[in-house]
Amino acid sequence: MGYYSTLGVLLLSLLAYTNAEPVKFADCGSIHGKVAEVDIQPCPSQPCQLHKGESYTVNVTFTSSVASQNCTAVVHGVVEGVPVLFPIPQSDGCKSGIQCPVEPQKSYSYVNQLPVKTGYPPIKLVVEWELKDDFNKDLFCIKFPVQIVN
Repeated sequence: MGYYSTLGVLLLSLLAYTNAEPVKFADCGSIHGKVAEVDIQPCPSQPCQLHKGESYTVNVTFTSSVASQNCTAVVHGVVEGVPVLFPIPQSDGCKSGIQCPVEPQKSYSYVNQLPVKTGYPPIKLVVEWELKDDFNKDLFCIKFPVQIVN
């Protein structure tokens, strides 16, 4: 009985994930790559409502057009046109679902966490997420709106 309960929960979770609606995003300068899809979990409606003290999984599916030994993520919250650095737990893309070195014409699924600190004010903003190659050029640069709520 325990096996089937666990299997049922796993299948429901997978079904919920596969039925998740991709997040609407804007490309903000992906020089060396092309983004196919962005998913944020959980994000049942858009703009995503990010609750203080919670962490969200961001999954970006992209194709690189260049080779790169490493890749580094940089995330900003853009408030009224002013970018504010958003710290993430792991900036190394090679430890975030990407098997490095990055190869041209290969598709990747970059997965990282976006923690929302309890000290953040409740506000609407745009998240700008970049993944940079060895030469500090964007493998991808995406923007998507969010709202921080209590």
